[in-house]
Amino acid sequence: MNRVFALIGALVLSFVTTASACAADAPGTVHFTLRSDKSEERIQADFRNDEGSRHDNNWSSGFRPRDLVGLDLAGFRAGGTRPLRFSLIREAGRIDCSGRGGGSYAEGRCGLTLDPSFVRLLDNRGIARPRPDQAFGLVVLNVSRELIDALAAAHYPTPSAGDLMGLTALGVDRSYIVGLARVGYRPNKVGDLMQFKALGVTPQWIAGFVRTGYAGLPASELVQLKALEVTPEYIAGFDRLGYRRLPAHTLVELKAMGITPEFVRSAAGDGQPMPDVSKLIELKIFGRRR
Repeated sequence: MNRVFALIGALVLSFVTTASACAADAPGTVHFTLRSDKSEERIQADFRNDEGSRHDNNWSSGFRPRDLVGLDLAGFRAGGTRPLRFSLIREAGRIDCSGRGGGSYAEGRCGLTLDPSFVRLLDNRGIARPRPDQAFGLVVLNVSRELIDALAAAHYPTPSAGDLMGLTALGVDRSYIVGLARVGYRPNKVGDLMQFKALGVTPQWIAGFVRTGYAGLPASELVQLKALEVTPEYIAGFDRLGYRRLPAHTLVELKAMGITPEFVRSAAGDGQPMPDVSKLIELKIFGRRR
């Protein structure tokens, strides 16, 4: 089980690292390149800070052409080279870029400006004002006021700028936070909320357990159940065999060992009483009762 949690931690860390990779030590200017994919429905943008920093930092994503405000799309795709400009405008601020391009490729430099009202919102919510090394990530990931307000309304601990980037990178939004609250869940830590989202713990998934009689499970147990894909149907199968209301940790152990209701029924034999739950793992290992 420790291995499962290590994998979860690595997954969450990978999202947070992606969210902040270009932010670390970012000065006010970064280098950009644009490339159009084969379908030309999206434009791949790569931003790199390699001046005045201790590390080379990169951030990359595909954008719809309309997200790159002011980009001369015909000029970008036409042959030859010409001056090109565009802006990426977000709630947290804006990135204004200029350079040269053509033939579905462009490169140049960008300047970053944080939105003053967004900075005031962070101050009002008790969130430390972003350092220059965090500002880029807040803008490029499109951290929203709605997310900040939803966290406050649900009484989560005050997030850091890094938390906001990680949550946004994972796709946590107001509807997800409200949905969890409706089924009785507000993880105690923002990190737990990120774990939920990274593993695909949804309000609908939790509601299935509530209907099965497993309301109020600690967040840590829900994470274990989801990590091993224990489902309400899996639990119901054991209920039909007479194993009523098995503890979550027992269900996790059984699933980890590959013990299913079908296996137990087959191994017990026709007309035989079901073995005690404490013997199921032994039955799986040795294939017989001892």
